[in-house]
Formats: sequence, structure tokens, C-alpha cells
Amino acid sequence: MKSIQVGLFGIGTVGSGVFNVLQRNQEEICRRAGRGIEITMVADLDTARAQSLVGPGVQVVSDARAIIANPDIDIVVELIGGYGIAKQLVLEAIAAGKHVVTANKALLAVHGTEIFAAASAKGVMVAFEAAVAGGIPIIKALREGLTANRIQWLAGIINGTTNFILSEMRDKGIDFDVALQDAQRLGYAEADPTFDIEGVDAAHKATLMSAIAFGIPVQFDKAYVEGITKLAAADIKYAEQLGYRIKLLGISKRTDAGVELRVHPCLIPAKRLIANVEGAMNAVVVNGDAVGTTLYYGKGAGSEPTASAVIADLVDITRLHTADPHHRVPHLAFQPHTLNDAMGTLPVLPMSEVVTSYYLRLRVADQAGVLSKVAGILADAGISIDALLQREADEIGGEGSTQTDLIILTHDTREGTMNDAIAQMQALPTVLAPITRIRKEELN
Repeated sequence: MKSIQVGLFGIGTVGSGVFNVLQRNQEEICRRAGRGIEITMVADLDTARAQSLVGPGVQVVSDARAIIANPDIDIVVELIGGYGIAKQLVLEAIAAGKHVVTANKALLAVHGTEIFAAASAKGVMVAFEAAVAGGIPIIKALREGLTANRIQWLAGIINGTTNFILSEMRDKGIDFDVALQDAQRLGYAEADPTFDIEGVDAAHKATLMSAIAFGIPVQFDKAYVEGITKLAAADIKYAEQLGYRIKLLGISKRTDAGVELRVHPCLIPAKRLIANVEGAMNAVVVNGDAVGTTLYYGKGAGSEPTASAVIADLVDITRLHTADPHHRVPHLAFQPHTLNDAMGTLPVLPMSEVVTSYYLRLRVADQAGVLSKVAGILADAGISIDALLQREADEIGGEGSTQTDLIILTHDTREGTMNDAIAQMQALPTVLAPITRIRKEELN
């Protein structure tokens, strides 16, 4: 049987990994797919470099539209990234009847609804396993492996850069700025790490997982996004003393009122497996009503781990290439006309309506009556205290210090209620610095 012909947009770190793994494991891949899968065209602005990577048997062009125009190309792999030209090329490839494989989580999180609709209308597939958690097959698990389940919630460490930084802060007792510099020096963080450290990258991925888990359109604009830049070494230390680790999580939960979609630092009990995921590794926990809690762990980035996911998508498309489009697995797991948001039954909730528990750190004057005033504000708001830790003043500012840290863990309460209570506590003259608030997730 004639091999499936693939055109590659971009041959950087991931693109070269795709080419190399496909070449190295061609026999195994062919046995699984039922026919060969060959990269026959590559588009890259640096054509000389690209040609040196793929050898003389592959056509290299500088314009990706030459690949789209080639009638022999069955599948295009988009590895350019970003929202701009990548979106245009993906839509043009779909219009030309090409299947698309992409690792571009930003593109799909923001424009996925339009792209999936275009693909459905044209009868082609858009596969994106590599867009979330690198080599971990979490998309396939959510979309196919757990298809019998009513998914209750998912929570993931889905950005390796931030997890590496938090691991460094915990291991070395250093503050965020120092850990970030270490991450950049070692190549775990970009020169401009904004998308990672501010939680945007994780929110793109959480948006896609949420859509598949709950049968809603991708709605990145409704996600709550908070990064790790305000975390201090003291918070990491206090969390440890209370039996918790701090991780940046992408979380989505089904509630009676709607779906929570949020990314922010969390306290997680140290005994949870996901709390012990260190360095640049990724992990996702999914809870379904039939299967219970499942954990998916592995490398979330890198040339060959991401290539593994890209090639898995190529194999899936090759197997289904001649299938009736109506009998393929839907892009977002649910049949398009049944997406919950279209029926108005599962809105994404504003953060003010989310219910969770909290870690609060208050730098306060070391004098009588401070704790009672803080506890009184929480009690008046209906917020109950789960645990309390008060440091000796000389631990904070040395001998003779007049300041101390008050650490409070609360039971579950609505975010809007907590916002009001924090505003009242912040206004107390004995509260000497901005209050640190970190949400807490038990992940039972």
C-alpha cells in the first residue's frame, strides 16, 4: 500500500525529533499503522539547515504554502507555534483537504472552535496530542480511554518550567527571582519566560483538557490565570511545615453550577503522588466516576517526547484516513452538536464563584489582640479555620523584632467571600504587608 505522505511546517527542536524518530522506528510504526508514513516535504525559512537535517531524499521549501498546494501531501504537521501565520496555514491546509497534526496549544486554546468547525465541515482531522503535556498521552486518555466515565475533575502540573522553579525554591530555600535565573541558565526557561511563569502556557493546556473532559467548547478567555511570580521561599517553607507542597496546577472541575477552569499555585498534601513530581516533569490527575482517580506522568517537553505524541497522531490519522468522517473520534470527544455550552448547561464559572480552601500568610505586628481581630473577621464572613501557625518574632526579623508571620489554613469557602475578608484584614493597622493567599486543593 502506498505510504502516507507528510509535510512538515518547521524543523526546529520538535520537528527534527519527529523526523528522526519516524526514520528510526519506521518499521515498527508501519506495522502499527498498516502502511508507511513518510515526511516528503519540509518548509523552513533556513532551507540550507533544514536540508542538512533531512538529507537529499526530502524536498525542502521556504514557503509552507508549497506543501499545502502539493496534491500528494496527505497530512501537514504544524510546528511553527503562535497565533499568527500558524492559524492561516492550518485553515488553508484544512480548506485544501489536508489532515492536520499540531503541537500548538496556544492556537487551539484561542481559535480551536473555528479550526475544529472548519475541519468537520471539510471532513478532515485535526490531531493535537502533542499540544498538552508533551509525551504523556493525556488527550487520548481523556478522549478515548476514559470515554465511559463522567469526568468529575482534573488537575495537572502541565508546565515544566514552573515546576522546575518551584522544585528549586523548595530544595534550596531560594526565592523566585533566584530560581528563575537558575532555570534560564540551565535552559529550562526562555529568555522571556512570561507565558510560563504567569501561567498562560498552563492555561492553554488546561483549556483543551477541560473541553475534552466536559464536552464544552474551548474557552481560554474564561480561564482564571495566576502565575508563580509572587511566591516567596517563606511560603514554600511554611507549606512544608504544614504537610503540603506548592505546585502550579491547571484545574478543571464539574460542579452543579458549571465548570471551573483555573490555573494558579496550590497547596497539595505532601502524601499525594502529584505533590512529589519534581523538576521539569509533568503529571495530570483525572477523576472519573467509574474508574476513580488516575495519574499520568512523564516528560512534558523536549524533542523526542513531543515527537512521540506527534507521531502517535500521524498513526491515528493514517489508520482512519479512509474512514467515514462521521465515524471518527470527535475532536473534543463529544459529538459537536452535543457540546454542553451550546445547550447552555455547563457555563465556565467566574473565579469569584469557585469554592476552595486557602492558605493565608499575614505579616503582622507582634502584639496582643492581632489574632483575635483576624479570627473575628474570618468568623464574621463564615470562614472556619482549619489550622494556624504563628512564628516567633525573632524567627522573622531577628532578636527584638516587632513583626511576626501568622499562617492560617481555612476550610472551603467561596472565593468572593474570601476576597472580601482579605480586604478587611488588609485594612487592619496591625497587618504590615500585602497578605499572601494561596489556594489549597486536597485532590481526594
